[in-house]
Amino acid sequence: MPDLQVTFLEAGQQSAAQVAAQIAGFLAQATQSIDLAIYDLHLTGAARATLLGALAERQRAGVQIRIAYDSGDKTANPALPATQGALPSTSQTASFLANTGLPSKAIASEMNLMHHKYIILDRGTAQAQVLMGSSNFTDASWSLQENNILTIPSPELATFYAQDFEELWITSDIQTTGLHDTGQAMLSYAGQPAPATVFFAPGQGQRIDAEVAHRLGQAQREITLAVVVLTSGHILGALHDLMQEGLPIDGIYDRTQMAGVFVQWQQVPQNGWKIPAFGDIVQYGHLAGKNSTPWTATSVHDFMHNKVIVVDDTVMTGSFNFSRNAQGNAENILMIESAALAAAYRAYIRHLVARYGPAA
Repeated sequence: MPDLQVTFLEAGQQSAAQVAAQIAGFLAQATQSIDLAIYDLHLTGAARATLLGALAERQRAGVQIRIAYDSGDKTANPALPATQGALPSTSQTASFLANTGLPSKAIASEMNLMHHKYIILDRGTAQAQVLMGSSNFTDASWSLQENNILTIPSPELATFYAQDFEELWITSDIQTTGLHDTGQAMLSYAGQPAPATVFFAPGQGQRIDAEVAHRLGQAQREITLAVVVLTSGHILGALHDLMQEGLPIDGIYDRTQMAGVFVQWQQVPQNGWKIPAFGDIVQYGHLAGKNSTPWTATSVHDFMHNKVIVVDDTVMTGSFNFSRNAQGNAENILMIESAALAAAYRAYIRHLVARYGPAA
């Protein structure tokens, strides 16, 4: 079984054009179909030419292409920080795809997001693959943010993603998706078996939250985090319990985005406990905080955008922010059991900690 591959992105360490070339190389392997579910897709310059060129070339070769993206036709929720409810309108995606000749469909939701970032190649075939992770397909996502991207050769895993995509494509709405797509697949990393479980929201949104908290509760050695925000009460509670038990916790978060969260927590009395709880975890684990640029429509979007929790030898990552709001979005998360992969993620996260320094 071919190994999965992981790419770690770091602000200023690669160009959007370089990442576009990597994605284009992945797309070039498709012989029958390409299904892309993406929250935000808009590129410029060489990155734009590379990605659109790769898709157009596969289309000319007879590969069926479908692109599902967030409709962007909702009002941003002012009660949420930028990374959860006030993101830039994804109408840029519709404009980007206009006149390309690529089949695409806007996926609707009144308040929540079609927040996926995945590609399925050659669904239903023996050569099926999945690309997934935390990264949107934008210049900023690929050059100014911290993200992770996995490419996974696995017909078994691709089946679950294909089921989720088909629901999105048929209904043009997120509401009924993700309920029956959860499943397990045997992957490979560093030449060793890597059992994995995939979950999709909103259908399994509450279950994802509970499963992350459960896996944290089963930790025996150490926890490492790389999160843009961390607002789930269950997950905060599980981390606080581990802290009381003396289990090592380390990692990084986006300090600017969490500052916005604190403002909202202060306005909701029942959430008041979360502020000192999060502060305790930061202090206990000496978590680093990236000072990203506060979001506006025209600001630099340089978030620490990873959504990763490593529990002992298990990596949990995908599009799913560890937040209440993510439970109602269209999201995916993959939980992979591999000591070698966990070590690779920890090395990357600890490099980011060294770069951005401990939180104040």
